[in-house]
Amino acid sequence: MIDKNSPLPIYYQIQEMIRKKIETGEWNPGDMLPSERIFSEDFDVSRMTVRQAVTELANEGVLMREKGKGTFVAEPKIEQPLQGLTSFTEDMKARGLEPGSTLIQYQLRTAPRKAAEALQIKPETKVYEIKRVRLADDVPMAYETTFINRELAGDIPEDVENRSIYSFLEQEKGVKIVDGEQTFEASLANTEEAERLAIEEGAPVLLIQRITYLEDGSPLEYVKSAYRGDRYKFTINMPR
Repeated sequence: MIDKNSPLPIYYQIQEMIRKKIETGEWNPGDMLPSERIFSEDFDVSRMTVRQAVTELANEGVLMREKGKGTFVAEPKIEQPLQGLTSFTEDMKARGLEPGSTLIQYQLRTAPRKAAEALQIKPETKVYEIKRVRLADDVPMAYETTFINRELAGDIPEDVENRSIYSFLEQEKGVKIVDGEQTFEASLANTEEAERLAIEEGAPVLLIQRITYLEDGSPLEYVKSAYRGDRYKFTINMPR
């Protein structure tokens, strides 16, 4: 119930009521919430107050709005600890999810400028460019473009669609990957990312760029990925 005499703002009380219904399982992922009109009538508050509560939860990723349809309980986000260099396939399996991919593009080409800089190679050097939509239980999670130095990796077969490239290189090629560097940046989905990830253009995404290195310090791989902001989050342990 809403206590209008409470020092807590009314929108916050509504927000926490919705959150509790989700946490206790009364409302489950995919369930549609009552309309703003029903909420405002039930609690005898303005629709603007209800809208503020819903907006706060949508910004947190707890709720999901679909234009012309309504507001729904969002699927819980996949949480990935940033404590080591792992592949997407390894991450999903560790969480009990079935990893998968849809291959969008596979080609051997001369390195584009940014990839050449990241891999510390000449622009005329041949690299593999592999574009994939990464899936978890058949749900699109990330749109990934990978550039791999062919001189270091050797031949990579085209049937990489549902394989971990790291596992292939380490187990079948004897390549030893030792570490990597990642950068993170908040962004909004462009037209291509929105289409591949089945989200609206302008929806929040997390842009990640990674360079992985071999034992001798040679850069092997440069990856650009757009992760769905409504389905993915990263955590890090920060000991003092």
